[in-house]
This record gives sequence, structure tokens and C-alpha cells, in this order.
Amino acid sequence: MNKVKRGLKLIGALSLATVLLYSCDKAGTSTTSGETVSKEVKQGDLKIAFVYTDSVINKYDYFKTKSEELTEKGKKFEGDLQSRAKGFEQEIQTFQQTGGNMTQNQARAKQEELAKKEQNLMTYRDNLMQELSSDEAALYSEVYDRVQKYLKGYAEENDIDVILSYTRGGGVWHANDALDLTNAVLEGLNKEYLAAPADTAK
Repeated sequence: MNKVKRGLKLIGALSLATVLLYSCDKAGTSTTSGETVSKEVKQGDLKIAFVYTDSVINKYDYFKTKSEELTEKGKKFEGDLQSRAKGFEQEIQTFQQTGGNMTQNQARAKQEELAKKEQNLMTYRDNLMQELSSDEAALYSEVYDRVQKYLKGYAEENDIDVILSYTRGGGVWHANDALDLTNAVLEGLNKEYLAAPADTAK
């Protein structure tokens, strides 16, 4: 009988590589809220800016808080799974030590019982990992929606036509630093979250 593998793979570093694009038909002069100064250039009648997507996501306080909660949930799942796996291994060891005193039918029945328990344990492990994976995907989606909503409002307030996502290997290979809104966007997102953290709690 093969022993059940112990441990549960924890969620690793979360990353989000997706395009955050907002476009409208306005043009004008850029302004900012707070102390951070945003910059963008005007090309014809189109005003473009960008954000470093990884920085916006990973430094967004809401994302960091929810990621930590998800990591803690993963650790609890891991502890529970390891406890169950340890109990199962002890049953196997006991059977190996005492199986010689059983009749052939008793030994066969015990082997079938252990095989079923092993399968149940593996199913339980897979369900835990699936739950964590679903939670992770839901977090990605929620954070994407929050950032996109904020960028839409930011663009409207600052008369920006297009805000691009700058990610390594993405569609933007180079951009003038004067177009970078990352710090301004992060400042606004975190101020918004700090102002009403209870509204974003789940």
C-alpha cells in the first residue's frame, strides 16, 4: 500500500498580468489629487498614461490584506491535512505490525478499508486545493475590478483618454517615465481603502 503524500501546496506569490485599458473622447490638462503629481503627454488630441500593473496590484493594501488571509487559510488547511495523513499512516503501521495475526479474510477486509481511506484522504486534499484555487481566482477578479473602476474615475477626473498596463512581456515595450501614473494610482487606491476598510471586508 502506497503511503499518502503529506502536505498541501500553499498558494505562492500572487501576480496579475492583464491589460487595464480605459478610453474616452475627452482632452484637457491633467490634474491630481493628494501630493503625488501625475504626468502624461498629449499626442495630437489623445492623452495617454500608464501604470506598472504588478506594482499597483502587489502594493494595493486591500490586495495585501486579502492575500495574507488567503495564505493563513492555506496554512490551516495544510495543518488539517497533515493531521489526517499522520493518523492514516499510523493505521497502516498498526496493520503492518498486527496483520500477521489476522485471518486472510480479515487482512483483505482491512486492506480494502485502508485503500478506501487513502482515496478519501486524496479526495479531501484535492478539494482543499480546489477551494484555495477558487479563492485565489476570485481575489484576482475582484482586485482587477476595483483597480479598473478606480482608473476609470481617475481618467475622467484628470482628462486622460487612455491608461495602459505596463507589464514585462506585455504589449508596451517602452514608455516615457513622464507617463507613469503608478504612484498616484496607488496613493489613491490605498487612501480609498483606508477610508472605508469595512466596506471592502468579506
